[in-house]
Amino acid sequence: MQILVTGAAGFIGYHVAKSLLNRGDRVFGLDNLNDYYDVGLKKARLNQIKDHPKFTFAKADLHDRPAIESIFQEHSFDAVINLAAQAGVRYSLENPHAYIDSNIVGFMNILECCRHHSIGHLVYASSSSVYGLNSSMPFSIHDNVDHPISLYAASKKANELMAHTYSHLYGVPTTGLRFFTVYGPWGRPDMALFLFTKAIEQGEPIKVFNNGQMRRDFTYIDDIVDGVITVLDKPATANEHWDSKQPDPGTSPAPYRLFNIGNNNPVSLLDFIQSIEKALGKQATKQMLPIQPGDVAATYADIDDLTEYVGYHPQTSVDEGIANFVDWYRAYTQ
Repeated sequence: MQILVTGAAGFIGYHVAKSLLNRGDRVFGLDNLNDYYDVGLKKARLNQIKDHPKFTFAKADLHDRPAIESIFQEHSFDAVINLAAQAGVRYSLENPHAYIDSNIVGFMNILECCRHHSIGHLVYASSSSVYGLNSSMPFSIHDNVDHPISLYAASKKANELMAHTYSHLYGVPTTGLRFFTVYGPWGRPDMALFLFTKAIEQGEPIKVFNNGQMRRDFTYIDDIVDGVITVLDKPATANEHWDSKQPDPGTSPAPYRLFNIGNNNPVSLLDFIQSIEKALGKQATKQMLPIQPGDVAATYADIDDLTEYVGYHPQTSVDEGIANFVDWYRAYTQ
């Protein structure tokens, strides 16, 4: 297949593109290489795949409508994996317009191009953050998610609603994947694992929010990639048993699906830090702080639907995943 991967220089996008290339697909990678975090890391990821004969890259912004339309006109894509987005909960408190430009306007441009170019399947990144004030655990795609607590979360919920509209009106098969705290080699430097590892290596204190009383469904990048690609190969179909009197948020009479993609095993932040200390062979100095605005205390993915749909089974333990990250980090920063 020829597949458009947006956000190809990003953490998840790079790994997805690499895996698609390894199995023989042609990949058109798109990224704006913005400076939300170290552009050097983004370029280093691209350098791992840029010379592959089946990889093409273009620098463009999703909200640049003429640029996106031109790319779709010049290339015949079988499917689209939309992983480009303005990420981060805390950044959305300071720079809200960045989320509207990228996550709303940009996603609209992708949907319109998928509609007009008869794309066979659009797989797009949603987020566990859409669960917001929900406290029923584990989080289920069949739960209502109308109470986001950050603009980032609201933008991802909006993406799901926008996708449903296009699936309903135009028959575009769309699948949204709610990612749960993805980590691993080539990870983002604004994420806890990178921040903690860097600080502990340098003998600096780490900031532990909510006084360590956080639980996250940490999901290793290889397990995420496996889920993304197996879902890509099975385009969303209509739920013939959908009941408008008892509407199921995770499915539709249109070719539309939502899935959680997580490890189904929440880990306390203090245990996560302990695994980092073990992998580094060094102790952390912890600075205990209150929870930050927009953060939730716990995440826990119900992945039963994804398991039933494509046989998804995460394989990587947190200890193993962190050890792999530390090995990569030390090699990368030497």
